[in-house]
Amino acid sequence: MDAISSSPSPLAKPAGHATPLVQVKDLRLTVPSAAGPVNILRGIDLSVVQGEAVGIVGPSGSGKTSLLMVLAGLEAASSGSVRLAGQELVGRDEDALARLRRDMVGIVFQSFHLIASMTALENVAIPLELADDRHAMAKAEVSLRAVGLGHRLTHLPGQLSGGEQQRVALARAFAPSPRLLLADEPTGNLDQATGAVVMDLLFDLQTRHGTTLLLITHDPALAARCGRIVHIADGVVAAP
Repeated sequence: MDAISSSPSPLAKPAGHATPLVQVKDLRLTVPSAAGPVNILRGIDLSVVQGEAVGIVGPSGSGKTSLLMVLAGLEAASSGSVRLAGQELVGRDEDALARLRRDMVGIVFQSFHLIASMTALENVAIPLELADDRHAMAKAEVSLRAVGLGHRLTHLPGQLSGGEQQRVALARAFAPSPRLLLADEPTGNLDQATGAVVMDLLFDLQTRHGTTLLLITHDPALAARCGRIVHIADGVVAAP
């Protein structure tokens, strides 16, 4: 398995001198295996300012998804520092990480991760209800209409196409107005035309909400739509 490391390369730093929303310093992630410990992340340094869109590219197995999982508080770092809006993630317990994720982070995966027994409206309302938002259903409807699914509110995931399901996932991610959106190959399960529609929606919503975006993609054209690209190859952040 490849690993990620970072040097003082400008690729890992945002332009300007704005206070970063995401500040990662010497982030390390080591996991056990039958052959011994595997160093997946080996000292990542990365800064991302509010509203920035960063494309993360590189070969499979380089640790890109692991990095996003740590940023989301879904994977515990072995060492280093990960700060989100000034709040340290490393060392927090699972409940504290869940609260921080609820309040600040939206996630869109390659697989849609919708609950099959819930309607599109109910799926989008989930993060709002977890935050005890009294207007969860109304906000969920607004979010679905923003992705062109006002006519699919009561449909179950199984009644929706793949593109529609990913649009529901987008609506769910943006409904709570997260400060940070993490997207891991969001068009990986879609055909080219459908994926293009979904990505147009994602970038439009990101711009309108002023959301910070970290996008993992193997598509150079998608990465190029981001304001900055971080290339990962052979375990290092490399020049393009």
